[in-house]
Amino acid sequence: MTVAAETGKRRRGRAAKRHRKPEAAFDAAWRCWRNPYPPIEQFNAAEIEAIHTASMQVLADVGVRVLSEEARRIYVAAGMTDAGEQVVRFDPDLVEALVSNTPSETTLYGRGDSRNVTIGGKMVGVCTTGGTPNFSDARNGRRPGSLAALDDLCRVAQAFDVIHMIGPFVEAQDIPPNLRHLAMTRSVLTLTDKVPFVFFRGTQAVADAYEMIRIAHDLTQEAFVETPVSYSVANSNSPLQLDHLMCRGIIDAARAGQLMVLTPFTLAGAMAPVTLAGALTLQNAEALAGICLSQIVRPGAPVCYGSFTTNVDMKTGAPAFGTPEYTKAAFASGQLARRYKIPLRSSAVTTSNAPDAQAAYENQMSLWGALMGGTNLLLHGAGWLEGGLTASAEKFIIDVEQLQMFAELFKPVEVSEQTLGLEAIGDVGHGGHYFGTQHTLDRFEAAFYSPLLSDWSNYENWVERGALTATDRAHRIFCETVNAHEPPAMDASRLEELDDFIARRTAEGGANLDR
Repeated sequence: MTVAAETGKRRRGRAAKRHRKPEAAFDAAWRCWRNPYPPIEQFNAAEIEAIHTASMQVLADVGVRVLSEEARRIYVAAGMTDAGEQVVRFDPDLVEALVSNTPSETTLYGRGDSRNVTIGGKMVGVCTTGGTPNFSDARNGRRPGSLAALDDLCRVAQAFDVIHMIGPFVEAQDIPPNLRHLAMTRSVLTLTDKVPFVFFRGTQAVADAYEMIRIAHDLTQEAFVETPVSYSVANSNSPLQLDHLMCRGIIDAARAGQLMVLTPFTLAGAMAPVTLAGALTLQNAEALAGICLSQIVRPGAPVCYGSFTTNVDMKTGAPAFGTPEYTKAAFASGQLARRYKIPLRSSAVTTSNAPDAQAAYENQMSLWGALMGGTNLLLHGAGWLEGGLTASAEKFIIDVEQLQMFAELFKPVEVSEQTLGLEAIGDVGHGGHYFGTQHTLDRFEAAFYSPLLSDWSNYENWVERGALTATDRAHRIFCETVNAHEPPAMDASRLEELDDFIARRTAEGGANLDR
């Protein structure tokens, strides 16, 4: 049974109205984030340059093991050195030249103008969690991911304007791997109209997903290559290794003109040096190596510089998220990305196994580090739990509350003759109140952020209503939002062509995930 089944169809529409913002004007601000604050910088300019220089030395002297023969040929043809044993060594000057081709800003196009997302500069795009093997909710607990769970998460993501892009959420483990990409991509394209994610799981699977997205957007093949309508993540296999599927994905995305986010998974003390400066040196070297491959294949291909450096628990070796070290690395990664004029990707993450206080404060620490570090693309913005092993229904709603609060924080504050309120101050005078002034009555409905999840009632009223915790309320909101979902419009001919394509590829056996 899906989470949605618990609340019943009778709540359709009522929940949507309950959680609607006071004014439609809020939609624009929440759908299009501009961070007005200067980024926090972890290092001074000389220290950033030292990390850059050390990264170039790593690329030139140690090199990167590239497991894809095709990728090695591409590197060497561009002027890099084949050092043998699948290792490529990089010319620092050539690296700088290639990286200079990257666009500093990319607009991703949703299936409607209001769903377009600009990545770069001061703009921020927010997407959901993705790639988790498990799904959990308060009623049914933790279980393997399924297509039904993915569908419910898509329905909820569609409802909130602070979610701009759709992550892959959970693995639909009830669908065979060779067909899974077809089912999951169809769910995202039909249940949402936001920018979708494409996994790098072999050229056939990538090509299938791109074709499905092209059909949904009603684009010609030529227009698709010139129109970024999806995003993907390539993770280097730290330390200093690019595997076959990631190389293949980088090449495929560049040729298709789709956004690629190169993200090293550098765990300080495990797959990276234990010092933050050393871990960032390795992260930077790996990120630049992958970005170079994309720019050789197609100069100007859209990319993001991915930051995911964190530390491990040195007592157990387990990854730790939402730590001070993670936040410092996010600040520093922003400085490195800005040095190369490449948009930055960061994440909102936690190690907690439950949507509890630990999850909230670790998530807030990493979210604050990402946004105040100047990120342009926030991955895992809603739903991440258990170090990325679980997508949580309740955590999704808790995260949406935090995201909405940041969206409000980013809205400018007007200072004008009207907002200074001198007339109201004079009318109230000494010892009065402002509840009944015309100044208040004209503005009270949209004056302040109205929470989705927080309960601002007093203790007695809270107890009378059942003494529900934030997690309890989040579960209820998730279920109600699922039931209130209405699929976004898609032309019938588009849907028919999409389903015909899926039927044909299914009959052909789906994708060979090794190619």
